[in-house]
Amino acid sequence: MYNIDTLDSEKIYDMIIIGTGPSGLGCAIYAARFAMDILVIGNIYGGLITTTHIVENYPGIPSTTGPNLMEDFRDHLNSLNIPYLIDEIRSVKKENDWFELRSFFNTFKAKTICIATGSDHKKLNILGENEFGGRGVSYCATCDGPFFKDKIVAVIGGSDSAAKEALYLTQHAKKVYIIYRKDEIRAEPINKQRVLENEKIEIIYNTNLKEIKGDEKVNSIIFENGKEFNVNGVFIEIGSIPNSKLAKQIGVTTNKKDEILINKRSETNIPGVFAAGDVADAYFKQAITGVAEGVIAAYSAFDFLNKKKIIY
Repeated sequence: MYNIDTLDSEKIYDMIIIGTGPSGLGCAIYAARFAMDILVIGNIYGGLITTTHIVENYPGIPSTTGPNLMEDFRDHLNSLNIPYLIDEIRSVKKENDWFELRSFFNTFKAKTICIATGSDHKKLNILGENEFGGRGVSYCATCDGPFFKDKIVAVIGGSDSAAKEALYLTQHAKKVYIIYRKDEIRAEPINKQRVLENEKIEIIYNTNLKEIKGDEKVNSIIFENGKEFNVNGVFIEIGSIPNSKLAKQIGVTTNKKDEILINKRSETNIPGVFAAGDVADAYFKQAITGVAEGVIAAYSAFDFLNKKKIIY
């Protein structure tokens, strides 16, 4: 990581990559290989994958954790002397032939940008969810699972991520309930089988939560049918919301889910603006596909700059 004091505020980079998850760093590594002058900026290093306990679908790495995978990315980043900052970009606007990016206290300039801002956890928006945040309600089993040693917990959701959260929680909790609104969970076959075979896990189908209750901490949940169920923790894994606010500021087109629309070259509708990863409208959202989109964005930006022959 570079100290902001060592960077020239008047410098115009070939590309600034907003986001320090797999997609942004994949873009940065390839942009550096294309000898582009780049800067990576993100408010949290590693992105949401750092909250993932186990990663078993990244080619060449049979099994690792999200944090460990992103440490490998950091090592690669450092080996190429790629500058990156932990900072939060608050606004983006077009200025002549470059883009101006502002954080709380700093201004940056770039000829092209790649928006790889990822997504945030989606909320249930029910009674008790906010009130018991950090007191039994969590969105990260890896972060908070150890606090529930020999406790009873519920995982809300039926995706592959929810299945993996439940499997991880069995290392700590004595009982894990998966509560899903449909009649079958949508996990990858291998994880679905692991869930079904794990004696600590029980799935409650066709059920929605209405309220989370407790005193100092969570002690029960209430279903829509009014039934109350005793649990010590609630882990919410029901999807994510793309962080596309910055893109919208400069007129980037998004779909109904607020995902940035990109073509097969990772281009948006705004020349010089590219996007990759969970913030984009790709059908399949995984670390490996996000990295690929970031790599394509780097090449497309390189091609864009060469064709324009922008020289400062």
